[in-house]
Amino acid sequence: MDDLDPQLLRVLRAVRDAGSISRAAAALGYSQPAVSQLLARAERRTGHELVLRGARGVTLTESGRVLADHALAVQAALAAAQEDLDAVGGLARGRVRIAGFPSASSTLVPPVLAVMSATSPGVVTSYVEAEPPEAVELLRRGEVDVALTFSHALQGDDVGADPTLTTRVLGRDPLALVTPAPTLSGSAHGADEVADLAAFREARWIGGCPRCRGHLLASCAASGFTPDIVLETDNAAAVVGLVAAGLGVALLPRLALTTTVVPPGVSVTAASDELARRVEVVVARGADRVPSVRAALDAVRGAAHLLG
Repeated sequence: MDDLDPQLLRVLRAVRDAGSISRAAAALGYSQPAVSQLLARAERRTGHELVLRGARGVTLTESGRVLADHALAVQAALAAAQEDLDAVGGLARGRVRIAGFPSASSTLVPPVLAVMSATSPGVVTSYVEAEPPEAVELLRRGEVDVALTFSHALQGDDVGADPTLTTRVLGRDPLALVTPAPTLSGSAHGADEVADLAAFREARWIGGCPRCRGHLLASCAASGFTPDIVLETDNAAAVVGLVAAGLGVALLPRLALTTTVVPPGVSVTAASDELARRVEVVVARGADRVPSVRAALDAVRGAAHLLG
């Protein structure tokens, strides 16, 4: 154990992400010779080859990958130790960086940030908007501490299989079919009906982000057709505007509709429960030991009542 240190783990993870020692050194603010020397020294002391150098760059060996996978957990443990030490000294301080998808920005995130401000005023809390794949990648790179994401049962696109991350399901976010009024029985909002996607197989469709587009394709495939996606935007207000203009129909999550004004000429009809997306919170394995991250997770769980 004396042969391992957090700096080595950070370097290995940076090399894996960057694909070269020089780019990893630049990302960490080190010189290239310093990183090369650190790796060579670590290989001598551990008795394991950690990197493979080739004409196209550097890759990690199996031993190197094993150590790199521990980097986030070790960083989380060190942050927890520092904050616990600060707490013993009577210091209420810390930092937590949150990433979340667009429709969470106007629904889940404001109450989370408000709770953090009220209950943990010494913790510096920041937020960046990112679609789930980008948010998870920021988490893997150690650039954020908490990621709000979503996944779909029809796509199998969750991150639960990653041993370096911990994923908790917060709840379900139902989807709705958004069409020009009237739809189905002519109800303005279709409150008591379930949308029949197959009835719109000949319609023009509006797609969203790549993950949402994939779910739209899978949902329509389950109803026996391929949608004709002619417009794409991940802005819910823009989607509703396009529908109001008679330019297409769309599937939108309830979180996105919560803060979007739906004009009289647009009908919203609940989609099948099977199409609902799962809203999740993801952290590095062991990060919930960090007091500031734990406070953020508590705040996120407190906001989960906004989901279905």
